[in-house]
Amino acid sequence: MTAVKKGDSLENEGIKVTALSDVPVYHKIAKVFVKAGNEVFKYGEPIGIASKDIQPGEHVHVHNLESARGRGDKQ
Repeated sequence: MTAVKKGDSLENEGIKVTALSDVPVYHKIAKVFVKAGNEVFKYGEPIGIASKDIQPGEHVHVHNLESARGRGDKQ
């Protein structure tokens, strides 16, 4: 594994994106647009709620992802 640099082209499951910023190793990059308030998925499992719109190629982390685990108001 390696970190991703801004401008790197990535492809996964036939979806191509360009990294919008540097992304540390083991962090997530959005493959598709996610509207604020919608679930974010990793390997088909929900991992949280987008706290703001997330663009394809954007770094997905605590600045734009809110955990939904253990919250009674987010199921």
